[in-house]
Amino acid sequence: MNDERTISAIKNRDETAIKEAIKKYSKLLWSISSSVLSNIGSTQDVEECVADTFIYLWEHPDKYNPGRGKLKTWLSIIARTQAINRCREITKRNRIPLADTTFMEHLGIVDNILKKETRRMLIDAINALGEPEREILIRRYYYEQKPKEIALTLDMSAKQIDNRLYQAKLKLREALSKLN
Repeated sequence: MNDERTISAIKNRDETAIKEAIKKYSKLLWSISSSVLSNIGSTQDVEECVADTFIYLWEHPDKYNPGRGKLKTWLSIIARTQAINRCREITKRNRIPLADTTFMEHLGIVDNILKKETRRMLIDAINALGEPEREILIRRYYYEQKPKEIALTLDMSAKQIDNRLYQAKLKLREALSKLN
């Protein structure tokens, strides 16, 4: 079935046509969605993006314009958009309030290893970093977020995140070396 016949059949609510489209394009849309969601989304997120793409096709077949490209391309764009929107949702969900500087209290290991004075100085050194270095450092080493996740949340590149982490660690090392 060609693109125009497929769309026409879907407009007429032919379930066979949508099933054919799903069979024909699922792997492609899965690949697109998973590449956008890599390192941030789950398999379930990818599945939902692909499913949402086919739901969109079923609900809005009239939005496809054969004069602008193939159905495959149009569905790919929709899947990519769905995945990007899912990335935004995930990063919004993962936003962390950073006003609370007592995060060190939750690390029992730190209490056993560092003396109270050293711990206080470490917290002071982290707080002295300023933004966004402080936030990046906390996200990376306390919340164990990957640089790519942090980059998406802070609207920066992963390379910028790596550079800021490196600079923040140098500053911390310098501040803590004054303790000895």
